[in-house]
Amino acid sequence: MDVIIEPGWKETLKQEFEKPYFAKIVEFLNKEDLTGMKIYPPEDMMYNAFNCTPFDKVKVVILGQDPYHGEGQANGLCFSVTKGTKRPPSLVNVFKEISSDLGIPISGRNGDLSHWASQGVLLLNASLTVRANEPMSHARIGWMQFTDAVIKRLSVEKKGLVFLLWGRFAQEKKHLIDAKRHRILEAAHPSPLSARNGFFGCRHFSLTNEILIQEGMSPIEWNPDLKT
Repeated sequence: MDVIIEPGWKETLKQEFEKPYFAKIVEFLNKEDLTGMKIYPPEDMMYNAFNCTPFDKVKVVILGQDPYHGEGQANGLCFSVTKGTKRPPSLVNVFKEISSDLGIPISGRNGDLSHWASQGVLLLNASLTVRANEPMSHARIGWMQFTDAVIKRLSVEKKGLVFLLWGRFAQEKKHLIDAKRHRILEAAHPSPLSARNGFFGCRHFSLTNEILIQEGMSPIEWNPDLKT
């Protein structure tokens, strides 16, 4: 499988693409393909997070764990689903918090977060692929080494980013981020199992915009029903 990725990211991550572990990722995915294993997201969306949010445009980073593993859901952006697909419960809760935080009505129709990505929100899953109906099935093939390197590069080469760490898994990545250079906001995961333990009421969306404005950057239009 070819790596088709935005030029700024390609330059920033070129050393990772040349390392043995990345060659093993490609080899593994090629074997999955040859054996007829169904993988999500589709190959042309595998690096969608990077292609929708060029390296020089990143302002906010949201970390996810694993792509959705159901038919037609994953589009390469964490928490996001392809247009016309029913919103999963965690995404429903994300929009509930946006509505509460910003005082805006949410229609419930659009679950595609590419409009966030186009504004500079990097929607990064720790694993970029998954087998159909097998959550975390690609978690140990090397993706986490790659996405940890992504977080490190952002931390070192950027300044004033806002990292949104929802849930324990994302918060375990905190050591990769220089807190003196960036802002880190933590909350419970928006899953129905934990959202009431600190995600609801976190106000991360308004807080993020306040920080961006303080840093001299434009705020994010979080409303999923509007296009920027």
